[in-house]
Amino acid sequence: MTPGNILYRQSLALLTDLYQFTMAYGYWKLGRVEEEAVFNLFFREAPFNGGYTVAAGLGYVTDYLEGIGFDDSDIAYLAGLTGSDGQPLFERGFVDYLRDLRFSVDLDAIPEGTVVFPHEPLLRVRGPILQCQLLETPLLNMINFQTLIATKAARICQAARGEPVLEFGLRRAQGIDGALAASRAAYLGGCAATSNVLAGKAFGIPVKGTHAHSWVMSFEDEQEAFEAYARAMPNNCVFLVDTYDTLAGVRKAIEVGRHLRERGHELLGIRLDSGDLAYLSIEARKLLDEAGFPDAAIIASNDLDEHLIENLKQQGATINVWGVGTRLATAHDQPALGGVYKLSAVRLPGRDWEYKVKLSEQAIKVSNPGVLQVRRYRTAGEFLGDMIYEERLGLPEQPLIVDPADPTRRKLIPPGAQYEDLLVPIFRGGRLVYENPSLESIRTRTAAQLGALHPTIRRLVNPHGYPAGLERNFYDLKTRLILETRGLPV
Repeated sequence: MTPGNILYRQSLALLTDLYQFTMAYGYWKLGRVEEEAVFNLFFREAPFNGGYTVAAGLGYVTDYLEGIGFDDSDIAYLAGLTGSDGQPLFERGFVDYLRDLRFSVDLDAIPEGTVVFPHEPLLRVRGPILQCQLLETPLLNMINFQTLIATKAARICQAARGEPVLEFGLRRAQGIDGALAASRAAYLGGCAATSNVLAGKAFGIPVKGTHAHSWVMSFEDEQEAFEAYARAMPNNCVFLVDTYDTLAGVRKAIEVGRHLRERGHELLGIRLDSGDLAYLSIEARKLLDEAGFPDAAIIASNDLDEHLIENLKQQGATINVWGVGTRLATAHDQPALGGVYKLSAVRLPGRDWEYKVKLSEQAIKVSNPGVLQVRRYRTAGEFLGDMIYEERLGLPEQPLIVDPADPTRRKLIPPGAQYEDLLVPIFRGGRLVYENPSLESIRTRTAAQLGALHPTIRRLVNPHGYPAGLERNFYDLKTRLILETRGLPV
């Protein structure tokens, strides 16, 4: 069996860390498999030193959970694992239990394309503790990466100021799955198209691309290369002009553009992939306009990101389509989101919930206890703030948001403010109850969500902080639990 077949076979039930199975085995061995638990998936800091994050990856999660189950090869593999004494790591009864296991968890999630903030549960998983534990790693894998890339795409599109951004990251992405997930998340985050044809087929994303330097180099000269391409694909003519001399290449593209026009077609544009992009784009724009091609686009690539695009804008670059690859598909300046999955409550059958809180010397790493929900307030079309609250505590008439990192920072929500609870039902008892929206509608949601943030929060550098924190009574409960756990007076 090839590595590819091993990786992409139908069952993905083993897509997790071994310690999830060792803990699951412990729960089984101790007779705790039906003990109910609540886990929350969240992140502690917004990526890229930004002011917001775009939730993504839920579509992958629903597909995964609908098909999860251990096949015969999974069971055989687990049964063959051994401990330090050479004996089976797991009893046969446990692997038989897994073979017959049908997942029955409840899953609530914040819909894709929603702007989210630190400590807010993106997913809330509730059900038998063994099942919740087995889901930790795959859920983090699917949510962390796509949320990171969707956020990066949103930032890049913001820097482009409404001009199309094309995702070109396939060849530099982290493997096949990384490339597909990146293309999906980038489109969700605002990109207009991708170069990834498989992503186009799989997700319905528009695909874009023309030719590379090798096409030009395979001919005797650049003029011949452009003319040959125009004969072959007259309806897709964007010429890469920097193989030899960029501005000379622009002039040759213009000459071929005239021939195209005589045959009833148009020169769609040129692409710049090296050099001083600001200077070259300005000079190329002059040449194109003077030659009667004011609608021909100037597309730029070459390790672009939001900061370089913003800098080029400040220099007066006349680029109007942006091809972004490596720094988008790999989230070059922050390669991981750092999302975590923490236990917040447990209960025995027929008993009440017992709150759980993870302590740390670092305040940012102290987890939130309970069965959590996130309420977002807005007024006049703009988001006011987000409040994490514990469902059983209820809410006061006038909510007060407390910043968990600095409890002296508080925001009182004005009376009459509109609100919505962000976590919505996705699975109930292991059955999907949510209809996944189209990727196009998620992309539209992203744009609307970003538009509801104050511009200062969307700043790429030193953004203003968005008010997101704990409901006051919940904050007081958490503080009391921390003190009790540490043996300190309340």
